[in-house]
Amino acid sequence: MTPPDAEALYAQLLTRVRAVLEAEPATRLVGIATGGAWIAERLHADLKQPGACGVVSSVMHRDDFARRGLASSVQTRLPFEVDGASLLLIDDVLYTGRTLRAVLNELFDHGRPASVRLAVLVDRGGRQLPIEAQLSMARVEVPAGQSLELARDGDGRLRFVLESQT
Repeated sequence: MTPPDAEALYAQLLTRVRAVLEAEPATRLVGIATGGAWIAERLHADLKQPGACGVVSSVMHRDDFARRGLASSVQTRLPFEVDGASLLLIDDVLYTGRTLRAVLNELFDHGRPASVRLAVLVDRGGRQLPIEAQLSMARVEVPAGQSLELARDGDGRLRFVLESQT
């Protein structure tokens, strides 16, 4: 399998998120650490949004916390009021839905948003929980034993790489 072109998918996402923000200007962008945060920060800048976008970490609510521990040093940062907000969660790859479940728990620790929608670059199927992205730029099949990871180059360009799972 050849990984999808992350920059081409980002361009599609930019167009779709621009339309969301034009229809609902009060919508806040929230990136899921880490790949989703990279995308949200870039969207926020490219769309010239005021203030800062949010970043949410799933680490404290993961169902595999005992095995993974504090795998990420990224902390949740929500520089706006969550109560009553319309949020657009941004992530790189949607797979089982377990990260999203943890992220929703983390968000609700900070307040009760009016709505939460999800936008992803890639949906790779394999859901274990009833979670769906409202905006998905591509659906890909990833071979068993591999994962699809988003990488960011020094100049901020995005690319997908296939990683062997051990």
